[in-house]
Amino acid sequence: MDEWLPKRHLARFVVEIVEQMDLSKLEKAYRGAGSAPYHPSMLPSMLIYGYATGVFSSRKLERASYDSVAFRFIAGNEHPDHDTLAVFRKRFLGQIEVLFVQVLTMAREMGMLKLGTVALDGTKIEANASRHSALSYEHAQKIEAHLKEEVVQLLLLAEAADQVEIPDGLVIPAELERRETRLGAAAKAKIEARAKERFEFEQAAHQQKLAARAERERQSGKKPGGKPPAPPRATVGAKEQVNLTDEDPRIMPVPGGGFEQCFNAQALVATGSLLIVANAVTQASGDVQQLVPMLTKLAALSLELGRPEIMLADCGYASAANVAACEAQQIEPLIALKREAHHAPWTQRCASRRPSRCSASSSR
Repeated sequence: MDEWLPKRHLARFVVEIVEQMDLSKLEKAYRGAGSAPYHPSMLPSMLIYGYATGVFSSRKLERASYDSVAFRFIAGNEHPDHDTLAVFRKRFLGQIEVLFVQVLTMAREMGMLKLGTVALDGTKIEANASRHSALSYEHAQKIEAHLKEEVVQLLLLAEAADQVEIPDGLVIPAELERRETRLGAAAKAKIEARAKERFEFEQAAHQQKLAARAERERQSGKKPGGKPPAPPRATVGAKEQVNLTDEDPRIMPVPGGGFEQCFNAQALVATGSLLIVANAVTQASGDVQQLVPMLTKLAALSLELGRPEIMLADCGYASAANVAACEAQQIEPLIALKREAHHAPWTQRCASRRPSRCSASSSR
């Protein structure tokens, strides 16, 4: 394998870096019983190289250990099966995240990473669940009502079983049990629980907006213009839904138009090296609530990595609260205030711009 792989290949670099990592927590987790395990440095190397080259599936990683010279080199000509890779990834997910932090530390020592300017952005990742498998609250209510009606009919039929002829093949206890386990009531309960979580989140955001509005009024001595922010809706909307294939994703707008079952992935990148220094996956469609959690992840990194001075973000993150959160961590926020059309004429691009209310209030 060593003769087949170019000397400056990425796979060699990954193996070299992983061998320098502290894998003691992984090694201690093995009891020494049973068949001989794969070395803890080999499996993370396969996962990291797979992530770097777009191979994520455990089955594809197993296949690559046969078909790819680079993966054969990493695996030492062994072939861990997909179950082994999947169990390892699930079992040691926390330790693997720690290894990625070690990668940042090594990049810092090598002079590759400098946290001067960081950029934050999000992207919608489609889930493995069709939006056509979603059940709305309105339809779940109809299903539940229909099932209750059938249950009443079956109970009446059971009471009159001695006088009325029961159709062949009808087993009333089994039919009742089947209706108790149907999806309508369960889906309705899940949607109601999700709506309660949504209301609590929106209520907290509403209180923050009211507090910010009151603070602006206190500082200026004048009542802010415009209507006060409307309170969130506590009731469950008829169109709120749950996906029957996978409950975790949410319906989100996607680039190009339309809506899909998605997650919202966030990445904070050091602009000089393009290394990801923090990441997160959320069920919230909007980006504006994600800046503060990413700042928290950034603050949790080791001081050895340094601290950023400038934060770049698009208009999806623009809010007075996010500006204040950046300034509280002594980070200068450069956040776009609106979406601008591409290829604007120079007269429009060079026109003087009035300061926004958001930036003006933050400067005070």
